Order: sequence, then structure tokens, then C-alpha cells
Amino acid sequence: MEQNTVDEMLKWQSAHRLEAVAERLRQRSFEAEVCETREAARERVLALAEPAHSVGFGGSLTVACLNLTRPLREAGKEILNHGFPGLSPEEKMEIMRRQLTCDLFLTSTNALTEEGVLVNVDGNGNRVAAMIFGPRQVVLVAGRNKLVRGGVQEALARIAEVSGPVNAYRLARKTPCAETGVCVNCAGKCLASICRATTVLRQRPTSTPFRVLLVNEDMGL
Repeated sequence: MEQNTVDEMLKWQSAHRLEAVAERLRQRSFEAEVCETREAARERVLALAEPAHSVGFGGSLTVACLNLTRPLREAGKEILNHGFPGLSPEEKMEIMRRQLTCDLFLTSTNALTEEGVLVNVDGNGNRVAAMIFGPRQVVLVAGRNKLVRGGVQEALARIAEVSGPVNAYRLARKTPCAETGVCVNCAGKCLASICRATTVLRQRPTSTPFRVLLVNEDMGL
């Protein structure tokens, strides 16, 4: 059997899985839709950003995959991205504070259960804070690789096994997992730990318009 046929069948299966998760997210008061490709997700985000004057970026590799900065800037949007090179610590902190009140906040999630629960672990807490309250709209983009079978504990296990160690390595943190690739549950023992604030969004936060774009591709960590 040709490999592309196998890939097509697997994509067909994951599309059904994503549609089921989207429906469960809607039951939890999120707006949710499935995008078959990252290109489709990119166009959807750009359309959703049209009314916004300021757009905040939560430090997501998934969102970075969409290459949104240039078209948003050309459309006259103010870009609030604390990950831009050359920023001082003070400038980064000011941008993170301003993300809390931006018109559109773009982010992803560390893990998403099949029941539609969003689970995240943060260091500064700016990303999860903006997901909960402040921005006029939150748009969260999640690749199919973020889905976990099971509940919150399985989501936390995914974060410990994948997101935490790889992000610590990416950010050049002096943590045990950044050296070995394995989580040793260093919270409270390592000053450089990025696992400081854990949030579980079981429903859409009451005052925050929140849309989840599920992408039928692997994206981010």
C-alpha cells in the first residue's frame, strides 16, 4: 500500500477525533472548529484578527509555525511579542503586562483532553493569565499532537514527558530536565524551574471570548 494512502487514512481518522473534541469544547462554552491544515489555521487567525488593533503572542511554538507577524504588522496591528530578540528584561515584562489587555491574544496549550479540558503549566504565568481574563478575545491553536487520551492526570503526564523538558532545553534553563530530557519533578527544588503555575480550564472563563482552532497536523510541542 502506498504511504500517502496510509497518511490519508490516518488523517481521516484524526479529523473525526478532532471534530469530536471540538464538539466537547463547544459543550464547555468554547467556540471551536477544526482546520485541516496549518495554512487553513493561518488564514482563519488572520480573519479573526481583522477587528483587532493589538495582538499579543503568548510564546507558543505552535503559533510561531503560522508565520503571522509580518501579515499582521502589514495590516497595521500592534504586535505584542515578548519573544522578539534584543528586548531588555524590563521591555519583556512590559510587553507581557500589555498582553493581558490586548485585543487578541494568540496562544496554544500544553495538552488537551478528549473531553475538551485545556491543561497548561507555566513559569511566569503570563500566558495562562491572559488565557483566563483580560484580552478582548483569545484564540488558541492546537495541533492534533496536543490531544491526550484520558483526563487531567494524563495531560499532566504529557507535559512532564514532552512539553516541560523540551521547553526548558529550548529556553536554556538550568534544570535537570534540560540536561537529561527527563522530568524529575524539580518544583520547589530548582530555582530555574519553568513548572510553576498549573491551570486546568474545564470551561470557558466567564468573561473571556475564547476560540479553539484544532489543526489536523502535528504542531509545536
